[in-house]
Amino acid sequence: MCDGLGIPRSSYYASLQAKVPRAQSVRRCARALGESEKQEVIEVLHSPRFMNMAPAAIFATLLDAGKYLCSVRTMYRILAQLGEVRERRAITRRPAYKKPELLASAPNQVWSWDITKLKTFEKWVYFYLYVLMDIFSRYVVGYLIAERESSRLAKELIQESCEKQGIAPGMLTIHSDRGAPMKSKTVNMLYTDLGIDPSFSRPSVSDDNPFSEAQFKTVKYCPLFPGRVGTIQEARELGRNLLTWYNCEHKHSGIAYYTPEQVHYGKHVELQKTREKALFDAYSRNPERFRFMPAPKAVPGSVWINKPKDEGDHPGLIVDLYEKTEAGIFIKK
Repeated sequence: MCDGLGIPRSSYYASLQAKVPRAQSVRRCARALGESEKQEVIEVLHSPRFMNMAPAAIFATLLDAGKYLCSVRTMYRILAQLGEVRERRAITRRPAYKKPELLASAPNQVWSWDITKLKTFEKWVYFYLYVLMDIFSRYVVGYLIAERESSRLAKELIQESCEKQGIAPGMLTIHSDRGAPMKSKTVNMLYTDLGIDPSFSRPSVSDDNPFSEAQFKTVKYCPLFPGRVGTIQEARELGRNLLTWYNCEHKHSGIAYYTPEQVHYGKHVELQKTREKALFDAYSRNPERFRFMPAPKAVPGSVWINKPKDEGDHPGLIVDLYEKTEAGIFIKK
């Protein structure tokens, strides 16, 4: 029949065996422990004498007493079946920190602040530069140079900057890392009094505070930066010159090569028109020099710290805190 139908006999018999279920017989290794022996091992492992000892130490202790129950590997196998192979010490269990996701579509919606060290000519002696900046415009809204890190000084800086910028309750979110001044009770009580929402980076994740880190690098690589300072007066004069340059002269690539001051106070709108007119005039005079009508780079309509990869994965963030305009830009409610 198989020859007539052109079917291999092995395939035919395999199909018959697949259709007829056979009784599954569980084979048991002859060297395996019996149920009573296994229970005896469990009682020994759970006994007060051995409950805090490793299986290898239990094995050696039993051998010293002239007793053999099973191998070390078998003890581990039995403990694994019971779900008892784990760290038994009382170690710290770190919580899962949520990634901060912050959006700014205008100045004075999200600020970022941090502290960096300024080297002196004396070893292990530093001055500390506190910088508070707006992430939308990159404008430094406040700074301070002191001889130490202090939550009291940080409170004064934040309070004065909020008064200078006219911050109303519920208007601002301030983001920082988890340094001692940032997490201090003094600063967090100020946040509560002023109606400011605090936000913190995850531990050991520097990318969660990118704007402050990038700003420190820009300032320290500026030709005006000497590398070291001698006195606190020199440090404060240096800080004033550097941050004035950063705010008023530095053309920032992240904001279409305007200065932070121009973007923060809306001066870039007129400058954008001036740039557009200059490019249009150049195109009108020599259109053959251009592949298409040139347009100046525009300031981004929104700035994120850790932008979500998929809006659908963060419905609470988008729906509850932000609303989408007709232009497709998210703005804070």
